[in-house]
Amino acid sequence: MDTTLASSDAGSPWTVPAVECPSRTVVEVLANKWVLYVLGTLRQEAAPMRFNQLRRALPGITQKMLTQTLRTLERDGLVARKVYPTVPPRVEYALTPLGHEAGQLTMLIGDWALSHVNQILTSREAFDESLKSEPAALN
Repeated sequence: MDTTLASSDAGSPWTVPAVECPSRTVVEVLANKWVLYVLGTLRQEAAPMRFNQLRRALPGITQKMLTQTLRTLERDGLVARKVYPTVPPRVEYALTPLGHEAGQLTMLIGDWALSHVNQILTSREAFDESLKSEPAALN
């Protein structure tokens, strides 16, 4: 795994270790679509949720992916997992204070998406149409 970030200048001799780049660390966590959806769902619910509640609230997520996502969020301190000593054990997930802050980001991204989705779709259509009218590139 590459642990350095090269300068954007082609001739620059310096590199920055990836572990020293805080934004890269955070973006790697938040860039996962399921992370955004889990944070958003927990924030919207505003109460602890059980695994199957989350799974039902997130159509398309597999059990494996939800498990991995929750473990990542718990490891990063964004989600707290509480196990109740019942038979069978009851497990609930809730946002930590750090997770609430990250949830605000997901809300902003969602709001931005709702405000601009038509512009993006229009741009895609225009781009796709422009490709149809261009002569095919020679290989």
